[in-house]
Amino acid sequence: MLVSPTMLRIEGVRQLRNPYTLAFTLAMPVAMYLLFGAGMGYGSLSAGNGNVSFYVMTSMAAYGTAVAMSSLTSLAATEAKQGWGRQLAMTPLTTAGYALTKLLTSVAFAALALLAVFAAGMMTGAHVDDTWRWAATAGIILGIGLIYGLFGLGVGLFFSSDSAAALASISMTFFAFFGNVFMPLDGVMLDIARFTPLYGFVALSRWPLTEGVLTTGQTDELWMLFLNVAVWLALFVLLVTMGMKRSRARQ
Repeated sequence: MLVSPTMLRIEGVRQLRNPYTLAFTLAMPVAMYLLFGAGMGYGSLSAGNGNVSFYVMTSMAAYGTAVAMSSLTSLAATEAKQGWGRQLAMTPLTTAGYALTKLLTSVAFAALALLAVFAAGMMTGAHVDDTWRWAATAGIILGIGLIYGLFGLGVGLFFSSDSAAALASISMTFFAFFGNVFMPLDGVMLDIARFTPLYGFVALSRWPLTEGVLTTGQTDELWMLFLNVAVWLALFVLLVTMGMKRSRARQ
């Protein structure tokens, strides 16, 4: 059996009942958007092809997606190490089915986080000139955001305790602060930010709005953003590989 609808439903309900999941993947991005995008008085100012509210909304939706993907996949790795895989071996569900169920759950919560932030944006004046830019922004966020599932999986495999999920989400928050996500950076801090894991992802997510133009007047080249994503994707794959080796060594 590749996917069990029953397990998929149970997994979704379990995460919805998890206060940690609700707080960090759903409530926090929306709250930060309302604070910095809709509540500061400058949300209606022009920014690229829209306004500042749309700019902040995009940043928070991308952040929420990265947190959802990384934290939920890290939980999957932790469960597997705790013997849940042996328990599932007694059922028709295959290992690939278990992994796919976890992936679908992560993607569903990432989409839910994005929808929550976008809904808040629509209700508070987030604006962009063309309707297709909403769809393009959402597609980029959900498409590229999948790579942070590898980061969470690697963290979950590499560390042996239940703190893996917290570590994954806290790491995303740290990367966001230093990756030009929460606040506009300039000078040396911006130069450093360009090498961080979330910079390329969030800058690409903003592309339909800004077309690469930063708040400081500088411009990001598209190839540089794709290079950032590609390099971090390779590093996340390496982290998963190292985590698998360490996990097997502990067994």
